Amino acid sequence: MRHALASITLACSLLFSTAPSYADDPAPAAKDGADAKKSAIELPPMSADKSIDQIAMIGGRPVKYKATVGHISVRDAKGKEIGQVVYTAYVVGTGAARPVTFAFNGGPGASSVFLNMGAVGPKRVGFGQQGDSPSDSAVVRDNPQSWLDFTDLVFIDPIGTGFSRSLVDEAETKKAFYGAKPDIEYLSRVVYDWLVKYGRLTSRKYLMGESYGGFRVPRMAYYLQSQLGVGMSGLVMVSPYLDPAAIGNETSLSPLPWMINLPAMAAGNFERQGKLNAANMAEVEQYVRTDFVTDYLKGPADKAATDRLSAKVATYSGIDPALVRRLDGRLDIGTYLREIRRATGQVGSVYDSNVTAYDPFPSSAEARYNDPLLDGLIAPTTSAMVDFVTNQVGWKSEARYNTLSYDVNRVWDRDNSDSPVTDLRKAIAVDPKMGAIIVHGWDDLSCPYFGSRLIVDQMPKFGADERIKLRVYPGGHMFYARPDSSAALKRDVMGMYGVAG
Repeated sequence: MRHALASITLACSLLFSTAPSYADDPAPAAKDGADAKKSAIELPPMSADKSIDQIAMIGGRPVKYKATVGHISVRDAKGKEIGQVVYTAYVVGTGAARPVTFAFNGGPGASSVFLNMGAVGPKRVGFGQQGDSPSDSAVVRDNPQSWLDFTDLVFIDPIGTGFSRSLVDEAETKKAFYGAKPDIEYLSRVVYDWLVKYGRLTSRKYLMGESYGGFRVPRMAYYLQSQLGVGMSGLVMVSPYLDPAAIGNETSLSPLPWMINLPAMAAGNFERQGKLNAANMAEVEQYVRTDFVTDYLKGPADKAATDRLSAKVATYSGIDPALVRRLDGRLDIGTYLREIRRATGQVGSVYDSNVTAYDPFPSSAEARYNDPLLDGLIAPTTSAMVDFVTNQVGWKSEARYNTLSYDVNRVWDRDNSDSPVTDLRKAIAVDPKMGAIIVHGWDDLSCPYFGSRLIVDQMPKFGADERIKLRVYPGGHMFYARPDSSAALKRDVMGMYGVAG
């Protein structure tokens, strides 16, 4: 967990915690036949796959497609069904000529609803912008920036999210699903099984992941490529969580966390002044690569260096210079988000500092609020998704829909020993035709773009310039909530897919 904002902390999508509960899972393994029968009754059977035909205006023209809600069974080494993963697929036509993109959100513990209903699916519900409210209507509308006009889309909800569920007890569930390694392996198999089920192994295949989904995608690509014999044509990493070690701990000696955070703080400040542009951001990036590091490493014992550093940080962040100097120029994210609008009693979101809400306890010495953007998006996205699945498509379930599972997040085995950057390098190196693009919002402090900038700058060329592209847009973690940024994202991704914009 990286930043503490009251009871919810989100580092690259969802790093939050509460007590574990498996309300939709079966009881522990039965000890006799009667108990086994009782357990089966307590866990209703998964609904059969259900499809409907729909149409949406995308890119200025009508696109007809089939929307399917279904599930893929997860089995252990002995063939026993241990889980059921629910997916939502949007397919145009019946052939394998079209590419297909598999999309994952992050968390761990997030369903795919944000990418589905907010970013690239054929329908979307408004969320993630200043002024959006939990009580806003959950009615979906056509998404003009959907990717469905150039690729079929499959949104996958990992076990414990959405309607996806485990069929084993808590201990086995954690072992089989709630860790970095098993997560990559079973979700890669789900992708493989979907391709086999629908006869799409010969299609061009892409992976898209947001936040912790960006952690998943490079590792899944290499696993699919090297273990399951399925090559990916391209990867799209949205506000990705690529290097936990680089983001690190703000109390450590390393300057990296402070270097990575400051450009996003500056972007938020520039946007509030109407001055956010590439030239101003290039100036900040140059500063953090040079004079910032030099003065930081001299430490607070060097008063002149700390004075210089503090003055620059205050100027770029827009925070009171006296406060920044008291912090020796080490402006942490929590302080920044609470101080940017202290005069109006508002606080900013770690996902986009310019999405705000009122501080419920402004006089408290410690922050006692949940994230403004996160609290505002759960209601409309959940209501819209459940209505779409159960009412429009007609796929029924007696379970609740877990948009964000705090239970999954709390028990997750956070093994970061295998870096997604390592697997990204391996997958790209072995496949000269694979493309990769990393995309961020300028204002995101949960997964700051500058971390990816530093990672990409250290990459080999792999035979050509920009094998791994980095693009940054106005907005925050969910920059695609902004129409202009969503349109720019689509144009950049279409280039990787080989589609004329």
